[in-house]
Amino acid sequence: MKGNEAIAHAVIRYGADGYFGYPITPQSEVLETLEELMPWETTGMVVLQAESEVAAINMVYGGAASGKAVMTSSSSPGISLKQEGISYIAASELPALILNVSRGGPGLGTIQPSQADYFQATKGGGHGDYHLIVLAPSTVQEMVDFVGLGFDLAFKHRTPAMILADGVVGQMMEKVVLPEQKPRRTDEEVRKQCPWACNGRIGGRKRNIISSLELESSRMEVINERLQARYAEIERTETRWEEIGTKDADYLIVAFGSIARIATKAKELAAEKGIKVGIVRPITLWPFPTEAVAKAAEGKKGILVVELNAGQMIQDVRLAVHDKMPVEHFGRLGGIIPSPEEVLNALENKIVNPKSEA
Repeated sequence: MKGNEAIAHAVIRYGADGYFGYPITPQSEVLETLEELMPWETTGMVVLQAESEVAAINMVYGGAASGKAVMTSSSSPGISLKQEGISYIAASELPALILNVSRGGPGLGTIQPSQADYFQATKGGGHGDYHLIVLAPSTVQEMVDFVGLGFDLAFKHRTPAMILADGVVGQMMEKVVLPEQKPRRTDEEVRKQCPWACNGRIGGRKRNIISSLELESSRMEVINERLQARYAEIERTETRWEEIGTKDADYLIVAFGSIARIATKAKELAAEKGIKVGIVRPITLWPFPTEAVAKAAEGKKGILVVELNAGQMIQDVRLAVHDKMPVEHFGRLGGIIPSPEEVLNALENKIVNPKSEA
């Protein structure tokens, strides 16, 4: 099935409580598939097409505040409209899952795939000092797997998680193994798991208030310090990546999402020419696998960062290696997918045998 369709099946099988979305290419199949599957009749899951992206993210805010497992999905300009709500959810220390099937920009751009939302996702596209846990799938199976992982991490750390997929992974079809159906949590299970949730006054206990507003500066500083401590813990415990043939390589390619698959084929083509290349694929874009990239880069002659954008992740790669070796970028724009041959050509011209400007 398509990556977008697989997401819909996975969120139902996770036992999620609600999905609130709005159609936009290239992720519209998520909502369409949920409507076809009608989970409100089988699991009781709410599926609602909101009147706008802004309405959808605020419905997620409300559902998350009550301790429910809720998610939304959109594509690049739609995610931009959700940024204020995402910042509110992060400040309120609430779990939620957000899917961005990225398209080209800026502006309305193109409906073709892109990875140009890296900055928006990893640097906090909204206002204030906050982070999202960002998972970057490269297969349709990972689209499925990252639904459960994203929800679990969001609840574990009480922070929003994002699946940052590009339009290639959202639209391509592959075989997948779907997880077993999990039951939705009962209200009593929600109260036990989420004692902080705003579920009204129950049994005489104090009612919880959920808000991102704090007018007292000293208390706002305490809130921010608590968030930063949480982010530091996430960086220590939740960083994920994949390495392919890095130990014996002379050069590295760093790529994520669908482009990592193209880079892997370029590695095979390089081997035929006697060029030893290793691949590092960040799975969490935030937290970025800084130490893993630095370790894999030890003893290497250079790094090519391949992205479907003008160069965004390359900044994190350069910070990881501290200018100890050449780090160059190759990317295509406007929704054009590079071929493995183009990636190999860029590696040869930029890193292996760099052409002088003269």
